[in-house]
Amino acid sequence: MKLDKNITYKSYGNQAILIEWEAVIHKEILNDILEFKYKIEQQKEIKFSDLIVGYNSLTIKLNQPFKDLEIEKKVLKSIYSSKIRVAQKDHFIWEIPVCYDLEFGIDLKEVATKKRLTIDEVIQLHSEKTYTVFFIGFLPGFLYLGGLKERLFFDRKPNPRLKVEKGSVAIGGQQTGVYPVDSPGGWNIIGKTPIPFFNVDEENPCFAKSGDLIKFKPISLDEYLKIKNKIEQNCYQISKTLAQ
Repeated sequence: MKLDKNITYKSYGNQAILIEWEAVIHKEILNDILEFKYKIEQQKEIKFSDLIVGYNSLTIKLNQPFKDLEIEKKVLKSIYSSKIRVAQKDHFIWEIPVCYDLEFGIDLKEVATKKRLTIDEVIQLHSEKTYTVFFIGFLPGFLYLGGLKERLFFDRKPNPRLKVEKGSVAIGGQQTGVYPVDSPGGWNIIGKTPIPFFNVDEENPCFAKSGDLIKFKPISLDEYLKIKNKIEQNCYQISKTLAQ
């Protein structure tokens, strides 16, 4: 993909600036966003309280209201085009165990039937892919993942459930994800992980960040229960390897 450099800058209220790239989900765009984010973090011209990554956007929350958007744009464009040496940040591949047992995968049969696949084929297609974490949103710890295979694209439910259990692994449209807490939701549930995706007691409540990778590993119901027990006893570490 040839990256569209026609980046736009818009005011988002009087204390935030929304920077937008081409409206597509693509890892090359994510990499450009992250490089810009790291450049902003290393400079002193822009005083900010937060930098929020989206699929094709970066929102800068400023410490104080700005007076002239054009002045802010000029500074940001200069930072973007600068030759600042960006400190390389480590990204990890997180291995997430998922139990696709029908006890948890309550929509798995429907997905398989409508896609003319066997349940095992759905599980294989879903778990053999490595997914990119684009950003975190919707709920604390909800990872927006890119990379779902086209054969598994599946429309969201017309009537969302009032409660989807924490840890549910689901497919919605062209995406897959994990519900970090009990919440309403309209995605199709195909499994469940015992891994907590959001923990307020941790220094970093969500273990993953934009640019990291997620790999789902199929496990049995018995393995699920064993891992869940270890997590409850604080003696389980999520498997991770350094992404190249």
